[in-house]
Amino acid sequence: MNTADMTAKIAAGQGFIAALDQSGGSTPKALKGYGIEEGAWSSDEEMFGLIHDMRSRIIRSKAFTGDRVIGAILFERTMDGAVNGKPTPAALIEKGVVPFIKIDKGLEDEANGVQMMKPMPELDDLLARSKALGVFGTKERSVINSANRDGIAAIVAQQFEVGQQVLSHGMMPMIEPEINIKSETRADCDAILLEETLKQLDALGANQQVMLKLSLPVEAGKFDALVQHPKVLRVVALSGGYKRPEACVELAKNSGIIASFSRALLEDLRHQMSDDEFDASLDEAIEAIYKASIA
Repeated sequence: MNTADMTAKIAAGQGFIAALDQSGGSTPKALKGYGIEEGAWSSDEEMFGLIHDMRSRIIRSKAFTGDRVIGAILFERTMDGAVNGKPTPAALIEKGVVPFIKIDKGLEDEANGVQMMKPMPELDDLLARSKALGVFGTKERSVINSANRDGIAAIVAQQFEVGQQVLSHGMMPMIEPEINIKSETRADCDAILLEETLKQLDALGANQQVMLKLSLPVEAGKFDALVQHPKVLRVVALSGGYKRPEACVELAKNSGIIASFSRALLEDLRHQMSDDEFDASLDEAIEAIYKASIA
């Protein structure tokens, strides 16, 4: 797939985007969920090796193909690794899956009800390296905890500023201002985020597009204007802490939004499974998320 093929697949492909991008802070929790306890490694290198083995097993699985999984978001170390002797992005492309890279370096402390992205001084180097490996786009996460308009405006502005840097490298930014689903002002957060995002979209250049990765809204259809906006290639949703059945129910209520699930995709996979058991469990998860995405 070349860039035009990848753009077309993400724009109109039937399926969802797998989030395989757990970073350093969330890796021990992801490994524990996979059945590997914290004492199983003695260094960060061993820990990252174990999580790469998990992701490689997913990518190698016969259940994981571009027929239902149209894209996958990678952690930087996963991108730099190999699957079946090939660079991970190349292994994905061979299976018809469009590769993305997580670029944010974590969150600042909360201020004005939000957590901004930490500075990324080496972002240009990472983008150049990712592009050279065939990666199509990026994902960058920040978090909204309460309905503070100044905070939400600042977080959306930062997301689009980083998005412009990504676009300058010929890559597609997946902008992710996540709303905490436990927020007591979640519906108000949805409304303010919609307004601020539309302002930023309307200010984009004539030939520019971005993707959006959002928490599922309280009110079904709340983000329809974003789904239909000409400057948005695709809107995807994170599971945000929902278990897979609930995440799929909520997703199916929102026409035009597809999944980009992490925990909800991986929650039933275990290190101890045989390959047949692993493939069957992954196939069940993929089918449920696929059906919710095309509903």
